[in-house]
Amino acid sequence: MSLNSTPSSERTHIGIFGRRNAGKSSLINALTGQNLAIVSDVRGTTTDPVFKAMELLPLGPVVMIDTPGLDDTGELGKLRIQKAYQVLNKTDIAVLVVDGTTGITPQDNAILIRIQDKKIPLLLVLNKADLVSEHVHQEMIVSTHLKYKIPLENILWTNTTEHLHIHELKERLGSLVPSEDSSRFIVRDLVKPGDFVVLVVPIDSAAPKGRLILPQQQTIRDLLDAGTTAIVVKETELKSTLDSLGKKPALVITDSQAFKEVDKDTPSDILLTSFSILFARYKGNLETVVRGARALDTLEDGDTILISEGCTHHRQCDDIGTVKLPRWVCEYTGKDVSFEFTSGTEFPLDLTRYKMIIHCGGCMLNEREMKYRLKCADDADIPITNYGTAIAYMKGILERSIEIFPQLRK
Repeated sequence: MSLNSTPSSERTHIGIFGRRNAGKSSLINALTGQNLAIVSDVRGTTTDPVFKAMELLPLGPVVMIDTPGLDDTGELGKLRIQKAYQVLNKTDIAVLVVDGTTGITPQDNAILIRIQDKKIPLLLVLNKADLVSEHVHQEMIVSTHLKYKIPLENILWTNTTEHLHIHELKERLGSLVPSEDSSRFIVRDLVKPGDFVVLVVPIDSAAPKGRLILPQQQTIRDLLDAGTTAIVVKETELKSTLDSLGKKPALVITDSQAFKEVDKDTPSDILLTSFSILFARYKGNLETVVRGARALDTLEDGDTILISEGCTHHRQCDDIGTVKLPRWVCEYTGKDVSFEFTSGTEFPLDLTRYKMIIHCGGCMLNEREMKYRLKCADDADIPITNYGTAIAYMKGILERSIEIFPQLRK
């Protein structure tokens, strides 16, 4: 991730859905003016969801998602269709591409209903306009509008080879982009201009070479926007830095792995929290994960915990998710519990076998997908927390780490 790039989690995700050879890939290429997706007369060219982060005017930073055909066949085809449906969990705007020569098929109808059930903004594209008469054009628009209650302006005929109505499609996409929530900040609303804020960033074998991880980058930017002074140190330099500042910092923010050491070296009259806790609030789930951490006290021998990460990365010998967290949980509870692990886009459909879920901070997941995972846990009545909150709870410093949010403590 370039320091100059908008993170994927902050981009509008546009999912392109439809049957094989309906024209999904051709539409993406027409929208972007680039050959981003492979186009072929061979049915089923797209076999897995393809994600492409880019700038798309007039929308701005987006992630375009090309999905497998909804009418794929065979056992592999069923898995590909399942992957296409899973993309809905991260889709901010859905574009359903229908072959205009055949109209809406049962496969189109099924995903259209799912999109509407999930309340995802929808554009319905009737493709291959050049092969259908003008009379049929209008007839299909009206009948689709009446049956599915889709606004007339959100149903468009296109011909991707001649770029028919591609400009209009971009304009409609732009009108459906979710408006930014001006009340959502990582940290800037917790500080004031002129404040000192100390960020504790451990540099170990798991730290990415030559750069900071995404939550640290985003937090620093938010602090700069707030007009504060951000001081970044390793955990081994925190105490000497605090002693030499000559001014009490408004806040210390730490990586969760160093929580215990940072708590010890930070005077009690200085507010302390973690990147993970700040991001839980930013994603709108802090109260949920704080409540979920208490499930650690209810674990029994034989229980299974799901540890889920939103990104994929090379596992280090002392990896936080697969090594450190399981070790700390077993030490804290004294119970013989087992663990299962998922990463990236994988998240189990059936959560009933788990006693609790410990999720990463979700910095690589967009808001819609994070809310989907939280909703899955809530529907299954499974407590869910995140790495930083669980660590703070087990180290006995959760109360201190949420002191900055008095309403939450109350």
